[in-house]
Amino acid sequence: MHDTLMPNLPSHREFVANPPAIRQHGAMTSAFQPIFSPLITSALETERHVAAAGWDQPPRLFALVRTAGLLEREPHLRAQLGQGEDDGLTAIEQEGLPNTSSLESILARLAWPAEVDGVALAIERLVVPPEAERDLPENPDEAAEALAPHPDRKDVRLLVAVLRDGESACLLRQRAHDSDDKVASGPDIAPGLVQALSATLQD
Repeated sequence: MHDTLMPNLPSHREFVANPPAIRQHGAMTSAFQPIFSPLITSALETERHVAAAGWDQPPRLFALVRTAGLLEREPHLRAQLGQGEDDGLTAIEQEGLPNTSSLESILARLAWPAEVDGVALAIERLVVPPEAERDLPENPDEAAEALAPHPDRKDVRLLVAVLRDGESACLLRQRAHDSDDKVASGPDIAPGLVQALSATLQD
């Protein structure tokens, strides 16, 4: 048995008053409106919410809850969430995530209450050519410092979201191409993070 750290799901009164809770299924501005799954829609909206705060952010963790269940428990939230969104997901940010270079160790200790249907994580990474990673210090902070001046470094932000049923979504935004229409997506962008987040949802 592993010791688990049970995150405190913010009360829904806090959710109403606190901007980190994100409304999902925002209106599409394009005349062509592709149909995405609730998880993809939630991931896109959450990624844009995080991107609005700029770069050089710490990791940000979100609980994903079914909007229908949230409204059943807290019907007074319907005025804020709007109509026609009951089949979607609502993201609730988990504040107070420890600032550490070993995020994997924190995720390994996380567990979620039953009302949480999924989890999303936004995290910034430094990408360099493989040859630049040779002979790096073992300490992650020292390695990042050593790579910072590399001329071919790329700053990226990953947004990984998973549900209890196994569905996942991965998005990647580059600092050098920082616009919503340049965000890449794909199931194989961050398989390690998908696995780590999925493990936090296991009973």
